[in-house]
Amino acid sequence: MIGTIVAVCTADRKGPKHAVDTIVLRQGQGIDGDAHAGTWHRQVSLLALERIEEMRRKIPDLPIGAFGENVVTRGVVDGALSLGRRVRIGADAVIQITQLGKECHERCRIYQQVGDCIMPGHGVFARVVRTGAVRAGDIITEDPAWERYRFAVVTVSDRSAAGTREDRSGPVAARIIAAAVPSVEVAREVVPDDRAKIAACLVRLCDEEGCDLVVTSGGTGLSPRDVTPEATAVVIDREIPGIADAIRAAGLARTPHAMLSRAICGQRGRAIIVNLSGSPRAVEEQLEVLVPVLPHALEVATGIPLDCAARRG
Repeated sequence: MIGTIVAVCTADRKGPKHAVDTIVLRQGQGIDGDAHAGTWHRQVSLLALERIEEMRRKIPDLPIGAFGENVVTRGVVDGALSLGRRVRIGADAVIQITQLGKECHERCRIYQQVGDCIMPGHGVFARVVRTGAVRAGDIITEDPAWERYRFAVVTVSDRSAAGTREDRSGPVAARIIAAAVPSVEVAREVVPDDRAKIAACLVRLCDEEGCDLVVTSGGTGLSPRDVTPEATAVVIDREIPGIADAIRAAGLARTPHAMLSRAICGQRGRAIIVNLSGSPRAVEEQLEVLVPVLPHALEVATGIPLDCAARRG
């Protein structure tokens, strides 16, 4: 256990917050109904009760929420909520620490009153990576499954989905990724060549399972049933064209057929999605191109330092 939650607070405008029974942390957004919710890095703020009690020596009637904090903690030792770390908060929610302290551009009422404020030096800020409800009495805990990079492999094949052909490319991709970065394999799935089912699978793995990397295998060619790039394009927020271009360029050194690949690559939120070809050999060759940049790509995309992910393993 990292610490205990003694109060949760919210407000529909910036400034002091008021204590409530329960807050709902929403993946990618923050706290429902809170003024600081949004698609940015400071969706949730945490502050230690021990620091608030220090300020109460100067302002005895200082209420919880006066510093604009969402979550008041007790017993969290210095350094436990380190930058980039992902922790479970309550039964279901997971947050990632994105900032320690902040610069106050405007002096708050408390600073004006006593010449001091604890939020700039001791506030902890986080983004929500998994949805869940949080209330006073809940605990903040370590969860090894969330502290390393999380990845999934999706094989796209009508025959493999029907059970008439063994999935041979998925295990190859999983083995190479696991060896390349400190990671947890969240899922290995097989879906048919169906645009809606592929898209739904990608959304679930990124949004609900919290995958940082999803690699697909198959469905990138010219057959009418090859629809993986179309399904991927629907769910990503932006493309990473350099990865797909580099994979095709390396493939051309082996076969001119590489130019027929329509694979794309992109990000959904902070997750990276990469389309690969369907054969085990192609998967191995294409991941050889990706692996040298994968640690850096995940570190930048997720905000989790590589050495932190390795230590948490």
